Amino acid sequence: MTEARRAVEAVWRMESARIVGALARYTGDFSLAEDLAQEALAEALVSWSVNGLPAAPTGWLLTVGRRRAIDAFRRRSARDERYALLARELDEELPGVDALFNPDAIDDDVLALMFIACHPVLSKEARIALTLRVVGGLSTDEIAKVFLVPVPTIQARITRAKKTLAAARVPFVVPEPHARAERLASVLHVVYLIFTEGSFASGGDEWIRTDLADEARRLARVLVRLEPQPEVFGLLALLELTAARFPARLDASGNPVLLEEQDRRLWDQSAIRRGRAALAHAVGAGRGLGAYGLQASIAECHAVARSAAETDWQRIVILYESLGRLTPSPIVELGRAVAVAMASGPSDGLALVDAIASRGDLAGTHLLPAIRGEMLTRLGRRDEARSAFRQAIELCGNTVERAVLERKVDDLSL
Repeated sequence: MTEARRAVEAVWRMESARIVGALARYTGDFSLAEDLAQEALAEALVSWSVNGLPAAPTGWLLTVGRRRAIDAFRRRSARDERYALLARELDEELPGVDALFNPDAIDDDVLALMFIACHPVLSKEARIALTLRVVGGLSTDEIAKVFLVPVPTIQARITRAKKTLAAARVPFVVPEPHARAERLASVLHVVYLIFTEGSFASGGDEWIRTDLADEARRLARVLVRLEPQPEVFGLLALLELTAARFPARLDASGNPVLLEEQDRRLWDQSAIRRGRAALAHAVGAGRGLGAYGLQASIAECHAVARSAAETDWQRIVILYESLGRLTPSPIVELGRAVAVAMASGPSDGLALVDAIASRGDLAGTHLLPAIRGEMLTRLGRRDEARSAFRQAIELCGNTVERAVLERKVDDLSL
């Protein structure tokens, strides 16, 4: 059963959005589609433990979900016209019947799923939580860490969101251009959050979850084709330029390598070129960069520098100041503090970090004490640095990152 569970979890992590999307298109019912997908997963746990992993796991889950859909429609009405149509399609002799469930041919289903989950009838928080769940495949625990709220709160948001969509009878389609505009900001934010969870996993035993990060990049590329607007290009640029550093972020043993210590020769130059090209599109529009474009510009500063010391930290400080005026947040302030520490010295950076801490901002995350520990270390205040790193360890939910913090404590104890 353990092997079967691992196989089911792996397939779900990679293909959940496509499975739910295909079933939603097939049934026309978003909430039912996710229930069917979950039922198929439960059946897979039993079947795969007995019969082994099927040759086409995604197709197997879709077929089971489809059969469960027909059972559901049969229960609703034996004479229902929809049931009759689905029953005919279930005939395995009909040519092309399984083409509808080809995972390589349903990318648009994922996009439709995103726009449905970001429907304006839902609150902003509900849109993001629901999309992270059904498109990103994140667990409620992972989403709770993204939002810094309790798990029951996320569970309630997702449940309410699905009920709201069902009550509103939201159709499973990619909206027309005039309707897409009002949902685009939410969709972009969701893609950003999915990538963020992939590039800095909030929990578990992996520091980087390339499956999530790659899916976010794929969705951003789809969005650029669908909505070639400056901020969409800005988001794609940010994701590409950030992902370019992935090959250097882990050593041969799988241990994290921080930015200053990375071998920049390992950075993905193709991703850097794609990111800079996308950023040039955003800049070329002449409308001024949005939040994603500004973050992409910061990432570009890193991408073109030959070393951490040669990075244009002053420009990064200015970019963070612009970002802070556009979208003020403690995280942006923390990023600016790091840039100030690199540009002007750790004392100046620490003063900004302490100001954030004094307000109680970011009290529930490990980021602030971890960064504070780095600055205190550079200032030679070893006892205070150890204390800050220990606080960060207590708050850190990622096993790999926690091990890095523990090594820093050990190094300061020598």
